[in-house]
Amino acid sequence: MEAEQQTVDSRQFRLNDFHYLPFTIYYSLIMKATWKNTVLAESNDTVVVEGNHYFPLESVKQEYFVESSSHTTCPWKGEASYYDVVVNGETNRDAAWYYPEPKDAAAQIKDRVAFWRGVKVEE
Repeated sequence: MEAEQQTVDSRQFRLNDFHYLPFTIYYSLIMKATWKNTVLAESNDTVVVEGNHYFPLESVKQEYFVESSSHTTCPWKGEASYYDVVVNGETNRDAAWYYPEPKDAAAQIKDRVAFWRGVKVEE
């Protein structure tokens, strides 16, 4: 049985492909990103895309971030760049990412940073 079709932005998607849809949730609760009991970012203005909270760049504590040489590509967001997170001499490689020049469909995450690899994001 073929999955139900849904039209979004003039494109066809199956409902079970929802994780590829470029939809956004704007959060107004205060969210914190922490690693090793250290607050890396805190904001009441995060944007949630594909389940990831993107924090405004100005809410990120730059002293814990070192530019990484890693890059990946998302078909609808563009090329991601990464930061290593360094807390008390411990490094979490590529634990934060951002899109310096996101594609039009992901314009809402420009100048924002998201986290993974053990960084907790919670209220």
